[in-house]
Amino acid sequence: MLRYLRPVFSRVLLPLGRLLARLGVTPSMVTLVGALGVVAASLAFYPRGELFVGSVVITAFVLLDMLDGAVARASDSTTRWGAFLDSTLDRLSDAAILSSLVLWFFGGGGDPVLGCVSLFCLVSGFGISYIKARAEGLGANCDVGIAERSERLVILLVAVGLGGLDVPYVLPVGLWVLAALSGITVVQRLIETRNRLTRPRRTAGDTGAV
Repeated sequence: MLRYLRPVFSRVLLPLGRLLARLGVTPSMVTLVGALGVVAASLAFYPRGELFVGSVVITAFVLLDMLDGAVARASDSTTRWGAFLDSTLDRLSDAAILSSLVLWFFGGGGDPVLGCVSLFCLVSGFGISYIKARAEGLGANCDVGIAERSERLVILLVAVGLGGLDVPYVLPVGLWVLAALSGITVVQRLIETRNRLTRPRRTAGDTGAV
């Protein structure tokens, strides 16, 4: 869904990326600051039940993290290490957000059911990323799924933020929807990977003609 908006975001963020590049800021610096901010804000706010403020601060650091690509393009410094670092820290950031919610629901939030749902979202989120990485390591493209990281983050942060404002039903509905979409995405990627890895390979002389 949101992948179609990425080119628009890239064009909008490119001028700011150029400015940061001229100031000597590197893509890895932006990635590290964004990820550390998300982790720190999650652990500082969510376990104490400050869901709205926490969501606002986390969103700010998530948006900052989006700048690393713009800085890399502006400085012509796109590297495989940068892509690896960005992907790794994204997983840690997601884990911090959902782990902090789990702590809140099993603690002061007093809702173990939503705590379990959050835990499922955490585990399935790692599963979604691992399936893609493992599939691509075996030579199979697995860029499919109804809910990629961007969609999952939007659903999660909107639901938690509005829940922090005591908007009724938004938080539980959002988490259940996120859990369902995450589960569906895991299945979609498993099926796609199986199809690609078990599909018979055509030899050079096999043209399919009868």
